[in-house]
Amino acid sequence: MEKVDLKKKYLEFFKSKGHKVIPSSPIVPENDPTVLFNTAGMQPLVPYLKGETHPEGTRLTDVQKCFRTNDLEEVGDTTHHTFFEMLGNWSLGDYFKKESISWSFEFLTKVLNIPLNRLAVTVFKGNEIVKADEESANIWKSLGIKEERIAYLGEEDNWWPNMEMLGPCGPDTEIFYFRGKEEDIPEKYDPEDDRWVEIWNNVFMSNNHEESTVFSPLKNKNVDTGMGVERVVAVLEGKDDNYLSSIFTPIISKLEEITGYDYFDERYTRAMRIIADHIRAVVMISGEDSAVKPSNTDQGYVLRRLIRRMIRYAKKLNIDISSDWEEELANIVIDEYKGYYSELERNKLAIIQVLRDEKVKFSRTLEKGLKEFEKIVSNISGNVINKDEAFKLYDTYGFPIELSQELAKERNLEVDIAGFKEKFAEHQEKSRQGAEGKFKGGLACTGEIETKYHTATHLLNAALKVVLGPHVHQKGSNITAERLRFDFSHPEKMTDEEKKKVEDLVNEYINMSLPVERLEMKKEDALKLGAEAMFIDKYGDIVSVYKIGDVSLEFCGGPHVTNTKELGKFKIIKEEAVSSGVRRIKAKFEE
Repeated sequence: MEKVDLKKKYLEFFKSKGHKVIPSSPIVPENDPTVLFNTAGMQPLVPYLKGETHPEGTRLTDVQKCFRTNDLEEVGDTTHHTFFEMLGNWSLGDYFKKESISWSFEFLTKVLNIPLNRLAVTVFKGNEIVKADEESANIWKSLGIKEERIAYLGEEDNWWPNMEMLGPCGPDTEIFYFRGKEEDIPEKYDPEDDRWVEIWNNVFMSNNHEESTVFSPLKNKNVDTGMGVERVVAVLEGKDDNYLSSIFTPIISKLEEITGYDYFDERYTRAMRIIADHIRAVVMISGEDSAVKPSNTDQGYVLRRLIRRMIRYAKKLNIDISSDWEEELANIVIDEYKGYYSELERNKLAIIQVLRDEKVKFSRTLEKGLKEFEKIVSNISGNVINKDEAFKLYDTYGFPIELSQELAKERNLEVDIAGFKEKFAEHQEKSRQGAEGKFKGGLACTGEIETKYHTATHLLNAALKVVLGPHVHQKGSNITAERLRFDFSHPEKMTDEEKKKVEDLVNEYINMSLPVERLEMKKEDALKLGAEAMFIDKYGDIVSVYKIGDVSLEFCGGPHVTNTKELGKFKIIKEEAVSSGVRRIKAKFEE
């Protein structure tokens, strides 16, 4: 089965069950302070899962672009990816367990024709706070899943997000597919048998975690589901290596053509997987209208790291880096995905330029790294390059440890590999904790102060248009409890006078006690009224628009204050460049 067929069949199936198909939100979130990227299908729907009314109704389905960095170093095996697509269907206070489970079962067995004997499920076994999810187990039994194929697992497996986080939460039921041979299919499901692959997760948001031991029932119960496209396509095509599925074979084939090497030659397999994964991610991130460019911070840092990692492995495949190899690969990805994500075609030249520019810059960095290596060697006492020096070459100059080892060997030196691995593990743990900390946001971390800053971004956008001109458009934002960050289109550095005018104007809007109203209307009507949208393609036919007096009218999912008088005194801290034609303002409320 082709991957596009999976997406199409999924959306058509849930459309037949009364769901409205909504567009994918951008991979770079528009107004979510908790993540650098959308990390799950539910992330853009947080305001609605918390109770806000969605303009398209209570039953939704989509294919969402997602990106995660916490497993970056794992990419190169058969299953890990940075960019991936998530199929999802949601009930916002509408249907619940019975419909959700029954439809999942129907789609898998009737639409995808997966044999019943290859399926197993898990449900929440309960604890001293919340009872076991017997309801879900009984629904599965009524559909034909044998008792031996139903496992009751604890909160680490079948509770979302976890028992510690406050906010909406609940048990989930996960669906597994047996990827082994027909004759090896066991009667009983064993969670420790990795031949069982998770293919779908249905979360039932039934509780609100208010304090340490209080899990009260939610007034409006939600369903949040997720199915990874890459994994399921591989399963359906009978592949135990995702990179052998039809999603990746066009890229892998092009790499074989460029290099003359065979993917199945173990000397080159991992490098090809890394390049195939990273080129998809780079195209998706740099192809968005937010115009992310490689940099040393936030999304730009991740983009830069992906491109440089890709180039390092291209060198391992002896690819001529000065050739147009990266453009050839990018074009494959663009052609493959532009049907779902029209921005890729629209921003094609920008994607190619980002790749080309970073390639040139990294070549220079590589030269600097070699100079640093020579410096280390000239100052070495003994014959071992220590862990700190080896890690610096990796972290600062992008040297894979293998390259440091090769260079050291040429000079009859050794590298403290054990020490390097220790440093690398520490670095990886910090990165993972950082990623988890970012992801923790979601349903729990949009508090009162973040809501105020969110409203302030609308006022700032309006003020910038007045002071600088109508060419100003939002390019991105990030909000924490301490400050807001707002990226916008403008060709030059703002003067002190311009910054003061913007700051004063925002404070004037705040002092005017303007009402903040949420309106629902057709997208075409909102555009006729002059409503501004950062990513117009992400919105469906019916949209949510926030009106702040006669000052601001923007497409937005919220949340916001009800009146500008609730905001504090606005102060611009810093204005700086992000990339060519894009500036950034950092601001906060003064005490």
